Amino acid sequence: MTQPPHRTLSHLLTRRTHQARPELRFLGDLTLDLARVHEICGGARRTLTLQIAAATRGPVFWISPMWRGDRLFAEGVVQFIDPARLVFVTPKRVEDLLWSMEECLRSGAMPLVVADLPEPPGLTPVRRLHLAAETGAAEGQCPPLGLLLTPGAGGAQGVESRWHMAARHQPGTEAWQLDRTRARTAAQHSWTLHRTARGDIALADPTQSAPAPETGRTAAGAGSFHREGSAH
Repeated sequence: MTQPPHRTLSHLLTRRTHQARPELRFLGDLTLDLARVHEICGGARRTLTLQIAAATRGPVFWISPMWRGDRLFAEGVVQFIDPARLVFVTPKRVEDLLWSMEECLRSGAMPLVVADLPEPPGLTPVRRLHLAAETGAAEGQCPPLGLLLTPGAGGAQGVESRWHMAARHQPGTEAWQLDRTRARTAAQHSWTLHRTARGDIALADPTQSAPAPETGRTAAGAGSFHREGSAH
């Protein structure tokens, strides 16, 4: 028996594809799709991540290798969020970094899960993270947001979007360049950020494009959050 056109599988898939995802709004009108995994790269990647964390509520699970010496510390974090919100997970093995993130996302118990990685992951593990985030959104308490922090220009495969942030400080002025270098539903774009008189970070001019992001590694812009080691 032939199915009515409005009940065909292709129609259902099309409807699901066009359903709007919940979004997290940060830095004014910039958005990140929830229940998905995004990549944050560049020398000031932790600065941007904490700025995103300020737009969320609840605990922030921060996963990083146990052997790394560059740790976040409260004096830098407090500029953005209450350090008490941070829950640090420090696996001993490289393979446990993404496994820990996957389990956190699947639980749907925390709004933001960050994996501070030594290098970009491949396509298969990123797909697993997306599926875990979708499961957490469907079965957990809230739609989780996953952020992969990678050095240099990044390059994680299959991420929902990729953002690069680097310091552009001048004497007496703190400034950054933010580049959206990849997104499934938005065009590439660049913004200038600056430290305001109130001490927070804001878009200097949301409509003005900046030069293309650097492709090499840069250490500027994130060192203030660490006791020792580089910003990579």
